[in-house]
Amino acid sequence: MKKITLLVLSTILVSGMSMAQSSTKMLKHVVLFGWKEGADSAAVDNVVKAFVALPGKISSVKAFEWGTNNSPEKLNQGLTHCFVLSFSSEEDRNAYLTNPDHVAFTKMLPPVLDKVTVFDYWAQ
Repeated sequence: MKKITLLVLSTILVSGMSMAQSSTKMLKHVVLFGWKEGADSAAVDNVVKAFVALPGKISSVKAFEWGTNNSPEKLNQGLTHCFVLSFSSEEDRNAYLTNPDHVAFTKMLPPVLDKVTVFDYWAQ
């Protein structure tokens, strides 16, 4: 009986934590990059490394992930790299956008960046 009670209590606690975590809305900032034709791969790698380093420099970023397109649909329109940053508020996102580290990062883009799409949304 004790094992069943513990199992039920554990399930309730885990469910409660999941519900609490999912009720915290996050502002997602999605950035998609496509590179100039013939862009130097070392320069592209440097941009990616610099982007990946930003969350460690800017505390308003709550979560970060990135990857390259591998969709078989071929609907990416030349965009190959996706970066997703999460923020607790629009103020935090705006602080990130104006942060000197982010501003410096954007200055390294013109020589290699051909296309960029940015899309922000509140995760539901």
